[in-house]
Amino acid sequence: MIKIEETELPGVVILTPRRFEDNRGFFAEIWNHARLAEAGISVDFVQDNHSVSRAKATLRGLHFQAPPHAQDKLVRCGRGRIFDVAVDIRTGSPTYGKWVGAELSFENGRQLFIPKGFLHGFVSREAESEIVYKVSDIYAPDCEGDIRWNDPDIGIDWGLEGDPVLSQKDGVAPFLADFKSPFTYGEFK
Repeated sequence: MIKIEETELPGVVILTPRRFEDNRGFFAEIWNHARLAEAGISVDFVQDNHSVSRAKATLRGLHFQAPPHAQDKLVRCGRGRIFDVAVDIRTGSPTYGKWVGAELSFENGRQLFIPKGFLHGFVSREAESEIVYKVSDIYAPDCEGDIRWNDPDIGIDWGLEGDPVLSQKDGVAPFLADFKSPFTYGEFK
């Protein structure tokens, strides 16, 4: 059984799998297509990704993949702790440019489901944090895009105490005001 929490951004949900614990450790079912389809989350994942952030305050994002390779994502933290963020970039959406974030950790077992049409980014709260996520389409470099992590029009509170560790690409990504979204509200169901 998975607990499903709605967020302020319709379609972005927090999933918390039930853990069955005993003296050996625990077991958790992190994805069950049939059960989640009954709850309105019907996705066929085609690729699993694994990322490690060696340093605390490593920030990755804000990223997306445009059609025809747009991706739904299911993100969890396999070790450590991250703050995971989704931003609505669907033209015509009543929540365009709005963001929601959730702390994901090994301890809390929470996962963030991010549908197509949203930016995704995260920052590590601990060194050696592992991020594991499923995506509904293959990685396609020609469809890849990003928006600046500290865009003032979005205003994400990353909870940073100093400058983050960034890739060069993320540090010079365009701002939302200079961006023409490839997503339209209501395009994906």
